[in-house]
Amino acid sequence: MSKNLVIIPTYNEKENVGKMIDAVLSLPVPFHVLIVDDGSPDGTANIVKSKIRQSPGSLSIMERPGKLGLGTAYIAGFRWGIQHGFDYIFEMDCDFSHNPKDLLRMQEVLQNGLADVVVGSRYVRGGRCVNWPADRKILSYGASLYVRCVTWMWVKDPTAGFVGYRRKVLETIDLDKIKFIGYAFQIEMKFAARQLGFKIKEIPITFTDRIEGASKMSKGIVKEAILGVLQMKWMSFFGSFRKEENWEFAPKEEAR
Repeated sequence: MSKNLVIIPTYNEKENVGKMIDAVLSLPVPFHVLIVDDGSPDGTANIVKSKIRQSPGSLSIMERPGKLGLGTAYIAGFRWGIQHGFDYIFEMDCDFSHNPKDLLRMQEVLQNGLADVVVGSRYVRGGRCVNWPADRKILSYGASLYVRCVTWMWVKDPTAGFVGYRRKVLETIDLDKIKFIGYAFQIEMKFAARQLGFKIKEIPITFTDRIEGASKMSKGIVKEAILGVLQMKWMSFFGSFRKEENWEFAPKEEAR
């Protein structure tokens, strides 16, 4: 069995999911792929199931009844990965905004003990964005600066969604205390890892805006991120993300 797991949440990704699975499974280092599909009406899950018949030991699917949020999809995947004994657990998008080949460099960082959390970063030297209009670049970089100033967490790309974890990180964080379900989830996970003393390393990637399929961004997700960062920092003064403690971060928000 591979020691590497890649979790890929999907919702209406029929144009991309088959190609993404093929790209990951063709890498020279073996990765197991877990697709977490939130009831895609376009038949995404059926494409994955057909791929499972072709690669039964390298691909799995978790089907959920509807859109329950990006954060809950990853947390479900993290629990699955821990249960199945994977050493290194990665998260990435299905739309090829993240290059599957970069998984090799990220896996090497974790395997060689250079960090506990590795972030594919747009904003370290060598990182860049492709096919983004100027206003979106400004908004994204401004959001990163905002997060860094509020949280005192000097990760240059805190909203990045291309991340790898050593299993001990996900075993130590109490995943029940992770509150956010949208893109603020990415910030919260890095913040929790930092609060618990784990080493985070950023490596440069080229982020390419999706070519096929529809963006999942919404005003609610943006609002969650802006207000959630303030709440997250405030609540960090009163407790820890560590699993063995009984402190509750906040009541989990209902999925919308």
